[in-house]
Amino acid sequence: MPAILSTAVSLPPATRYLTLVLVGLSVLYFVVHLSVNPRDLKGIFGATGDASLAFPWLVLVPGNVIWAPWTLLTAAFVETNFPEFLISILTLPLAARYLERVWGAQELVKFVFVTVLVSNVIAVGVNMLESAVLGDSALFMYGMSYHGLSALQVAFLVAFTQLIPEHQVQVFGGLFTMRVKSLPMLYVTFSNIVCVLGYQSPYILVQFGWLVSWFYLRFIKYNEGGDFRGDRSETFAFASWFPPFAQKYITIGTTHLFNLAVRFNILQPWGADIESGVAGAGGGYTQVPGGQRAEAERRRQLALEALDRRMAAPSGPSTSSPAVPRASSSAANPASPTTGRMAAVVSVDGAAKTGAATAGEDEKAQ
Repeated sequence: MPAILSTAVSLPPATRYLTLVLVGLSVLYFVVHLSVNPRDLKGIFGATGDASLAFPWLVLVPGNVIWAPWTLLTAAFVETNFPEFLISILTLPLAARYLERVWGAQELVKFVFVTVLVSNVIAVGVNMLESAVLGDSALFMYGMSYHGLSALQVAFLVAFTQLIPEHQVQVFGGLFTMRVKSLPMLYVTFSNIVCVLGYQSPYILVQFGWLVSWFYLRFIKYNEGGDFRGDRSETFAFASWFPPFAQKYITIGTTHLFNLAVRFNILQPWGADIESGVAGAGGGYTQVPGGQRAEAERRRQLALEALDRRMAAPSGPSTSSPAVPRASSSAANPASPTTGRMAAVVSVDGAAKTGAATAGEDEKAQ
């Protein structure tokens, strides 16, 4: 018990609060669930016998959401059985702690809020559509409940795919390894199979969480520089989630959708950067080299940070590179560190522009 408490205290603030909400709401559900007889539920809610339907103020019941709108958020932190609770209490602190250290507490909370809220809203909309088309409101509006962290779990995997796509993880106790970028689609495939077998609730939330989190990270979230929104790299494009033989056709479809969204001012074109100077009208999903610009900017920032560390380090025996002949003169003149830094910036900028131009020529050649 002391080890658990010390671990909880050592968590970053946002991660700690999210974990406490998960524990508090799940324990509350387990306590009130003891007062319900599952046999009585069959006569009230039909053949499902889902005990969570007796608590529409805790879990999300589509037909009752208008009377309990807070469940669009709180239902995600309610696990209705012990195995799911155990999985969530292990994955939430680990994943959220990593993302909070990379993004910060505010960005983590925004990511969780958007993923959970929008996924649950879509789930309610799908159930309303199914009820209207199939004419079974008893099942789709009042016979299903949505709860648990499945949408947020796949969203964490999407975020890891963006940050560390090639990282290897051990699955089933090291039985085999997988790359991080393969895990989201594995979870989505599992969700598809379970939904086809008839278990729409709550596993369809996995698909919504995947789409919502990718859209948020791709188009909405501010990057570290704050110059533009989203991740413009081609490795995070929507087609990258699918097998290579299907990517060409998916790219064609997503390009048309992106152009329509730009035309109706739903999304900003990739070419609208002040830095790029490209008009961006009718800019396609993959035609404007936004990914190369973003990559060049990241390399530039890394180079500047490395240069700052080298300049702040104590002076020692220097080994000047023949590729940068002014480095020795800058080191010899104590009054000119800014000059040396500016020269390096120009060098880095020139290399970035050359790399972006080369990438653009390669795309044209293809």
